[in-house]
This record gives sequence, structure tokens and C-alpha cells, in this order.
Amino acid sequence: MNRNVVLLALSQALAMTVVSLMLSASALVSVGLLAAPGWATLPLAVQYLATMLALHPLARLMARRGRRPVFVGAALVGAAGLALAVAGLLRGSFAVFVLSGLCVGVLGAVSQFYRFAAAEAVPTEQRGQASSLTLAGGVLAAFLGPFIVRTTRDLAGTPFLASFAVLVGVALLAAGLGLFLHLPVPPKPEAGRAPRPLGQIARQGDFRLAVAGAAVGYAAMGLLMTATPLAMLCVRHDFDSTMTVIQWHLVAMFAPSFVTGLLIGRFGVLQVMSLGGALVLAGIGVALAGDAIAHFSGALVLVGVGWNFLYVGATTLLTQTCRDEEKPTVQAFNDSVVFLSVTLATLGAGPLVDRLGWATVNLLVVVPVALLMAGLLRALRRRRAGLAPAA
Repeated sequence: MNRNVVLLALSQALAMTVVSLMLSASALVSVGLLAAPGWATLPLAVQYLATMLALHPLARLMARRGRRPVFVGAALVGAAGLALAVAGLLRGSFAVFVLSGLCVGVLGAVSQFYRFAAAEAVPTEQRGQASSLTLAGGVLAAFLGPFIVRTTRDLAGTPFLASFAVLVGVALLAAGLGLFLHLPVPPKPEAGRAPRPLGQIARQGDFRLAVAGAAVGYAAMGLLMTATPLAMLCVRHDFDSTMTVIQWHLVAMFAPSFVTGLLIGRFGVLQVMSLGGALVLAGIGVALAGDAIAHFSGALVLVGVGWNFLYVGATTLLTQTCRDEEKPTVQAFNDSVVFLSVTLATLGAGPLVDRLGWATVNLLVVVPVALLMAGLLRALRRRRAGLAPAA
């Protein structure tokens, strides 16, 4: 296996370890810090907002300086943010805890480029597999994050204080791994071939479908995943049960990555994305069937696998719509759209669960996923009819 892909997969695992702990614990930490009703998901929303805002500056930096120094620097910023979270817990300050999400979001932003860096480090025919294998690093995070929480949650006087302190070391380790990367230098435009304007690239039907697939898949998954701990708290499931549900959701998100690239090569990218959308809808059906732990777990497992098929598929499709010199701009635009949708979904998770209830939240998610499915099926019909993708 390519050395860079292994290092990027490990970096992905460490970044997702931070994310998994934030997902499972930040809402409960916020409640403990006396956050106002409906605002328990604000720290996560701020984190995703920072991710969205950092994407373009990071992309420009990577275009000029290369990926490695940016990967290292962003991980150090993330470590500083986690240290700020520790300070917020020590001071009992919800505001400081929220502000820590700004720095943690920078680490989240740079982790979005790991899969693209992996694709650039291998031959063209291996790009889909390299991207999916990098995302597979999240499987390690699915076990490492819960292990850290369960073993450190009550080590200090304040719940989760030791957990966030350990995460500072996790982010520093991600920075250390980045030092060993040897990635291709940023490609320079060929003589006489300047990058096309983004508007021209966006006229491609496949480009729009790729961005929509990633944004809808991520927002749907993010809303349901963020709302789940609050919904489980409402029906009085304990934290250990919530942690287990999130853990298996993360396994479901990333374990398929070992084979998603192969499935795309065997059956086609649109077919795999369509299956992903169908699995998200199936997960919503399970969530609507009841509020037992099995319902929450089964729903998030299906949503997790569906997200993987949509996200890896959309990433693969996106790489087919642009040239090398256009990648930084295209990747940053794509992930900006994705994280704008995720920020709004996360910010709305708390108020929606509080005011409308878990069942209504699930029904709301059906609408964008169904519209995406319609677009995917239309594109499939056009390809089978031998027509070019819609412009």
C-alpha cells in the first residue's frame, strides 16, 4: 500500500477521533455548562462553521506551499482549540467552550483534503480506492474515541475534562504524522492552459450532481447524528448507550471504505451513490419505527453506510470534472457547500428536536434525500440511453 495513503488514513483516524468525541460529548458538556435550551449543539455548529470558512484559505495555502505544511499547521491549531476547550471546562464557561470550536474546526477543514491528497499520490486508476481507503481510517476512530471517553470521562473532577486533555495529544500526533508525508508538489498549469472559471466548471451536470450528493448526504447524516444524543436523552437512555450508538454509526460510516472504491469500479459511481441514498432513507424508516436503543443504532448504521456510498461516490465523481490545476478551487468550493449545509443542519438539530421531536426531524430529512435520488436516477437513465450528462 502507498506510504502516503497509510499516513493520510492514520491522520484521518486521529481527526475523526476528535470529531467522534465532540459529537458524543459536546451536547452533554454544553448542558453541564448551563447552555440555554436548544443551544446544546452550538459548539458543534461553530466548529462546522469554522471548517467551512477555513476551506478556501487552506486551499490557497496548499496551492502555494504544498499540502504537508498546511496539514501540520492546521493540526497544531486544532490542538490549541482543544486546549481552549479544557480551559472552558476548568472555568465552567460555555462561551469559552463554544469558542474552542473555531480552532477545532480548522483541523476538521484540513482533514477534508486528506482524501484528495491520497488520490493525487497514486495513479489515476487507483484514485477512487485511495480516497476510500483514506476515509477508512475513521474505523480506528470509531473505537479510539469511545475508548478515550470511557476511560477518561471521570478521571478529573469535571466530567470530560481529562477526555479533552487527551485529545490535545491526539491532535499533536496528527501534526507529527504530517511531517512524514511526501506528497506531489502543487501542479502548475500547462503552457497555454489556464484554469477554467468555476462558473464554467459548474455548468457540467456531473459537477452539480457531485456537489449535491456530498452536501445532501453529509447534511442528512450530520443532522441525524447530532440530533441522536439529544433524542436519546429525551427518552432517558444513558450516556454509555448513546456512546455505543455513535460508535457503531462511525464504524458504519468508514468500514465500507475498504470496498467502496472497488464497488464504484465494478458497478459505477452513480449506482453506488443511488444505493447510498436508498440506505439513508431505510435508516430513517428504522428511526421512525421506535425509540429503543436498537432503533437508534440500526438507523444510524444504515445512515452511516449510506453516507459513505454518497460521499465517496461524490468525491470520485468530482475528481472527474476538473483538471489538476483546477482542483484546489473545485475542492474548496465543494467542501464549502458541504459544510455550509452541515453547519445549518447542526445548528438546527437542537431546536428541531426540542420543538418538533425526533420523528419530525427524520421526516424533514426525507425531502432533500428524495430529491437527490431523483437527480441520480435521471442521470443514470441518461447514461444508459447513451446521452451525455446534462449540462
